[in-house]
Amino acid sequence: MSTSTPAHPGIAPAPPAAPVPAPVALAPPAATCASSSPAAPRRSRPPGRDGKITGQPAFVLHSYPHKETSLIVDVFTREYGRIALVAKGAKRPHSQLRGVLQTFQPLQAGWTGKSELRILTGAEWVGGMLPLEKTALLCGFYLNELLVKLLARDDPHPVLFDHYVATLNQLAHNEPPPIVLRKFERALLKETGVAADLTRCTGTRQAVDAGQVYVVDPERGPRPARASDAWPRITGKTLLDMEREDYLDVATQAQSKLLMRFLLAHQLGGGTLNTRQILIDLMQL
Repeated sequence: MSTSTPAHPGIAPAPPAAPVPAPVALAPPAATCASSSPAAPRRSRPPGRDGKITGQPAFVLHSYPHKETSLIVDVFTREYGRIALVAKGAKRPHSQLRGVLQTFQPLQAGWTGKSELRILTGAEWVGGMLPLEKTALLCGFYLNELLVKLLARDDPHPVLFDHYVATLNQLAHNEPPPIVLRKFERALLKETGVAADLTRCTGTRQAVDAGQVYVVDPERGPRPARASDAWPRITGKTLLDMEREDYLDVATQAQSKLLMRFLLAHQLGGGTLNTRQILIDLMQL
């Protein structure tokens, strides 16, 4: 299978269950830090009769118990964004949902209701993607934690959804995790409207010079570095490489890692990412 697998391939029989590492616990979503960058416009959503939706491409980001036999499932959908669904009876031993509501499995989901907490009416496994294993699996949990903490509920991001699917495919095919993660982090900031243009200096709007050293103001964008700056110092070449999604240069990989960690920390308002710390401890991603 290639990494160009569509976001919602045809339905195929579910594969036999295989043991996977225990999911990394996600902390409750934190409020996204306010930014002076223009907010991304809310996209239109397909109408649903009486609040009923069926056949929506989706992925489970996180789930937690609800009452005795149910789950609340945080789902990332293509046309409706991140939503919360009550999966009634999903914890029962013979529930058909037990083996379906798993992370990193492409689903077609349906639900009903118009409140913040909707009712899951059905979910089917959709074939066409390799499972994540080892380091790729940890990277997948990191992507999910980013989405849970930085995406507002009910804000559609179809372009980001497609990027998420492509990123899972790249990780499953053992493409270099540091490069794959940097591209996704940048796409996430762009789609949520808080990513500055890395090719122009803030204020002057002069083109970034590959031979100069800059810092990136999280609220405004790049500017020439000063001796007193405590922010990460980044070369103009790295900024231009990031805008082109060119991470072949080792220096670009190292500097972009520091920069994205800094920018994401700002958007999290000082909050921490559990999976990021695990990845840092294991392999400095």
